[in-house]
Amino acid sequence: VQLQASGGGLVQAGGSLGLSCAASARTFTSYSMGWFRQAPGKDREFVAAISWSGEIVYYAVAVKGRFIISRDNAKNTVYLQMNSLKPEDTAVYYCAAAPPGQPMRVLPSYGYWGQGTLVTVSS
Repeated sequence: VQLQASGGGLVQAGGSLGLSCAASARTFTSYSMGWFRQAPGKDREFVAAISWSGEIVYYAVAVKGRFIISRDNAKNTVYLQMNSLKPEDTAVYYCAAAPPGQPMRVLPSYGYWGQGTLVTVSS
């Protein structure tokens, strides 16, 4: 599975930004998908995840209520809508794919990663 993330950029605090992640494989529909982020000098951390069907979603506490993860299996694409952005949301955002049955909120479950897209939130 090859993943291509896009949509990052510079936004002011309180603004919104949408990320997309396009997958190459026709087996996309069988994978759980996640978004992670890594701020400078920090470890990569979980942001959000969605099951293959879209019925199960998880969010990190820091983004719950502000971010929305969704997927369109017909387009092999997963999305992350980020609202009410804060300067502490500044990071490189990565999309990732995990095989079915793996815990969705932990980094080691994800065997396929996109290249990352930078989100910068100015105060």
